[in-house]
Amino acid sequence: MIPGTTPGMPCTGRQLQLLAGVTSLLIAPFLFVGGPDWSSGPVYKSAWNLGHILLFALLTLTVRPWQWLYGWRLWLVVTGVLLAVGIAIELLQYGQHLDMEWRDLLRNLIGSWLIIAWRPLLVPENRKAAGKQLMAAITALLLLFELASVAQVVARQFQMTRQLPALYDFRLDKPSAFWSGPLTVSEAHALEGTKSLRIDLGTEAYSGVSLDNFPSDWRGFATLSLTLFNPGTRPLSMTLRINDVEHDRGANAYNDRFNFRLDLQPGVNTVTIPLAAIEQAPEQRAMDMSEVRRLGLFATRLPEPRSVYLLALTLD
Repeated sequence: MIPGTTPGMPCTGRQLQLLAGVTSLLIAPFLFVGGPDWSSGPVYKSAWNLGHILLFALLTLTVRPWQWLYGWRLWLVVTGVLLAVGIAIELLQYGQHLDMEWRDLLRNLIGSWLIIAWRPLLVPENRKAAGKQLMAAITALLLLFELASVAQVVARQFQMTRQLPALYDFRLDKPSAFWSGPLTVSEAHALEGTKSLRIDLGTEAYSGVSLDNFPSDWRGFATLSLTLFNPGTRPLSMTLRINDVEHDRGANAYNDRFNFRLDLQPGVNTVTIPLAAIEQAPEQRAMDMSEVRRLGLFATRLPEPRSVYLLALTLD
C-alpha cells in the first residue's frame, strides 16, 4: 500500500481531483484581480475572505499530499508549505496595491486542514480513532469561527441600516468598527441616554477622524445634522468632508467632494446642512446619494492640540 492511502476509498478520486484542479485554476486569479477594494463594504470584504478557505481546500484535493506523506509529517509539511506560499501571496498582493491581510494565512491553513482531517473519516474503520476525531473537530471549530465572524459582520451591518435616521449609534462602547482616527468614547457632554465621542486633534497638517461604516443610502432625507461640543474657551475651526464611492475610486480631487467649514464656538454647536448642497458639491457631476461612503471631521495645522466632542449625527 502507498503510505498515506486509505483502503476502501471510492474510485472517484481522479474525477474529484480533476474537478478540484480546474476549479482552483478558475478561482486563483481572484487573489490578485477583482474582489473588494478599500472602499468596499464590510460584508463584501468578510464574505470574500472565505474564498481563501475554499481555494486551499480545492488545492489540497488537487495535490493530494497524502500520496507521499502521512501522520504528523503530513500536517507539518503542508502547514510549512502553506505558510510560505501564503506569505508570498500577501507580499505579491501588497505589490499589486492590495491590502495585506495576515489572517488570510490562517484561512489558507483552515482550508487545507479541513481536507486532511476529514478525509480519513470517510472510511468507517477510521471513525473511532480518537486522534482523527479530535483533529476533525478542531478544524471544524476553526471553520465555524470564520463563518461566525462573517455572520457577526452581517448582523452588525443589518442593525446599522435599522438605526436610520441616525448615522451612528452613540450608545456603543466600541467605535472602531465604524470610525478611524484618534477618538475615544466618553460620558462627558453626552446627550441623555447616549455617550459622546471625544476627538483629539493634533498639530499636524490634517488631524481628525473619519466615519467609514454607516448607512450609505441618504435618499429620501433632506438634511444632515451634527452636534459638537467645544470644551475650549476659544473658537475652533474644523472641516466636514463627505464623499461617495465614485470619489473613493477616483482621483480623490478636492472639488469632487463636499467640503464645509465648521466654526465651533465654545459650548454646544449644532450644524444643519441641506443634502441638496452635498449632492451638488462635486464640480463636474452629482454625488451619488445612494452610495455615500465617507464622512470626515478634521482640523488643519492647529497651533496646539485641541479636543472636541461629537454628540449626535443624524439625517432628517
